[in-house]
Amino acid sequence: MAKTSRSGSEDILQLPPPKADERVAYGPHPLQFADLRLPKTAGPHPVAIVIHGGFWKNAYDLEHTGHLCAALGAAGVATWSLEYRRVGDAGGGWPGTVEDVARGASHLTMVAPKYPLDLRRVAALGHSAGGQLALWLGAERKVSLRGVISLAGVADLRRAWELDLGSGAAAKFLGGSPKDVPDRYRQASPLERIPLGVPQVLIHGYDDDIVPLEISERYCRAAQASGDDVRLRALRSTGHLELIDPRSRQWAGVERSVKEMLSQRG
Repeated sequence: MAKTSRSGSEDILQLPPPKADERVAYGPHPLQFADLRLPKTAGPHPVAIVIHGGFWKNAYDLEHTGHLCAALGAAGVATWSLEYRRVGDAGGGWPGTVEDVARGASHLTMVAPKYPLDLRRVAALGHSAGGQLALWLGAERKVSLRGVISLAGVADLRRAWELDLGSGAAAKFLGGSPKDVPDRYRQASPLERIPLGVPQVLIHGYDDDIVPLEISERYCRAAQASGDDVRLRALRSTGHLELIDPRSRQWAGVERSVKEMLSQRG
């Protein structure tokens, strides 16, 4: 996110979040960890695997999604918020970033016996570049998911490259253009992995000037044509950051989508 949308939620990137209940390492690298937050009720709790955005760059970490995680906790949803190696970190980019996401998500099964978590009710939730990673995780089937919620997700990496989103972020993430590394785009881009075979909800703002709505629109049309269960909620007067800001008027709809996804029969 080389720029911030004019949303009124810009400060969410700097506000210190509520502290996690526990920070858990899922690998030996210092960036291979997840923050676990639990509701105050007894459980067992449904779980959202939360994947932060930032155009896969190490300038952005999981701290700013701590507010979202705390809000979901207050609504009765446990969160497993993943940190991962990013572009600029040793081992970040392709394939280290996606390997970390898969490993971190899978590690949830290792910690579940210690906490009141219901692994029959797990969904992936990603924002911006994290939306790409959440959809990719759904395609990989490495964890059992009720579905995926993409918030302003970069669901089409070829189109992201064409639009030069994040000042060439897709090429930096994958190590080149679609012509240079076509196999990487085929493996990483959610649009090229459909059908995912899990329910998906895409939430995107009409006024998003960081990841334009057309990315989710193109993906939704293609995914529905492939037979996937996909819904797009396009929100007016909404930019990029309101979707992860529990103070925004849009947040209630995001929370409702997460809870509805987790309440579906598995």
